[in-house]
Amino acid sequence: MSNSLFRKKSLTNILQDANEGVSDSHGSQGLSKVLGVRDLTLMGIAAVIGAGIFSTIGQAAYDGGPGVIFLFLITAVTCGFTALCYAEFASRVPVAGSAYTYSYVTFGELTAWIIGWALILEYSIGNIVVAISWSSYFNNVLQGMNIHLPAWMITDFKTAQHAYDAAVAAGQTTEGLAWTTAPMLGNWHVVVNVPAFIIVILITILAYIGIKESKRSANFMVGLKIVILLAVIAIGVFISIPVTGRRSPRMAFPAS
Repeated sequence: MSNSLFRKKSLTNILQDANEGVSDSHGSQGLSKVLGVRDLTLMGIAAVIGAGIFSTIGQAAYDGGPGVIFLFLITAVTCGFTALCYAEFASRVPVAGSAYTYSYVTFGELTAWIIGWALILEYSIGNIVVAISWSSYFNNVLQGMNIHLPAWMITDFKTAQHAYDAAVAAGQTTEGLAWTTAPMLGNWHVVVNVPAFIIVILITILAYIGIKESKRSANFMVGLKIVILLAVIAIGVFISIPVTGRRSPRMAFPAS
């Protein structure tokens, strides 16, 4: 039993299966090579911009101030070393599977199984963060159009419950909270972040349709986000910056 848990798959067998297009699990055809260098680069940019800037930078800058830039620099160095590690994986075990396949060859089946589930958990948490952030932006757009969704439709279950418990503990009113306004299904409070749930379902359907369609949509969204960021930077140049003890300039640069 212990030998089977730590058994390793030889690099020769993995390369042979990859060349034959055979999957370990059910003998079907393997993954097609659809993504190129440009697609992978844009996918990396999408991960940084989507989860790193639109989702977390606002709160991080509010809490950390200018020190956030040093956090970005440290993270960039860390990502560089991570990229070198994955380049090593790809050169030594040049097949699909990421850290799962590499650990299968070097450490054995049990370690690969643990890392595989860790990767699933990592991607799940990352997707949830982005989906919740998108839901918040979407709700702000609706409010700008004078459309107000109930609180229980834009809040997740745990957040609503913790907010209610914190209000009760502090002796504050619970009127209008998601937990108190949510409809009941028996003894269960129906609290669901509907926009986040919908966007996850739509992305899942897109990924199920095919990698080519996912690639095109992802590349388009990356281009759109880059244009938006450049527009924000260009507009931000001309926004007044208050200076303590001095009169705030009307523009960051003198008019020509």
